[in-house]
Amino acid sequence: MPIEIPAAEGTAEALVARPSTGTGPFPGVILYMDAFGLRPRIQEMTQRIADWGYVVLAPNVFYREGTVAELAPEGDMSTEEGREAAGKAAFPRVGRLTPDKALPDIDAWVAALASLDGVAPGPIGTTGYCMGARLAVRTATSHPEVVAACGGFHGGGLATDTPDSPHLKLGNARARFVFGHADHDRSMGPDAVARLGEALKDAGLEASNEIYAGAPHGYTMADTSAFHPEATERHFHELRALLDGTLKA
Repeated sequence: MPIEIPAAEGTAEALVARPSTGTGPFPGVILYMDAFGLRPRIQEMTQRIADWGYVVLAPNVFYREGTVAELAPEGDMSTEEGREAAGKAAFPRVGRLTPDKALPDIDAWVAALASLDGVAPGPIGTTGYCMGARLAVRTATSHPEVVAACGGFHGGGLATDTPDSPHLKLGNARARFVFGHADHDRSMGPDAVARLGEALKDAGLEASNEIYAGAPHGYTMADTSAFHPEATERHFHELRALLDGTLKA
């Protein structure tokens, strides 16, 4: 179900998915999309997670750049050429979503999730994909009082040398973390994975921080040439265990 959210600098569209069966209230989860935006594949993923017994909110984090329809990928991303063409349009938007813009928006997403009908009071979860993994981590570190579970899958730039790298704020977090990194990922190489692991350890956080062998960057996205079915199912299994173990325990 599409909704609109008053965000930091305008109105943002968002998808909301609810369990197909059962009566609430249900724990809430924020899902952060990849660079290609809200589209049928993201809707499929939100509904699958919702059917585990959650209300899932997926905001258009690029609302400053345009509507969901205006930002929708053009062409067939299931080919390498089509995915690269869509990336040329999408990736500049990622760079423009700087932390000073993302953090006020995160406040809005957390407030919007809490206000939805059928969302149980108490801790929430978050999960993110590609650049959305950074937003998931920033949500956990900026709202430690409510975020109990954080997943990040084929994320990029989670542990860099820059002063605003997401991993540097992990000392603020209280969540349990699960990371499923892409293999041979230029945006999150072995050194960065190790740096992230050290930060998680230093913060005393319960976490899984693994590289999925053979899985390319973007492996969960079934509408692109990067789709890797086995890694995708592994991610769903580990994400469900994370959410159920923290939000339903």
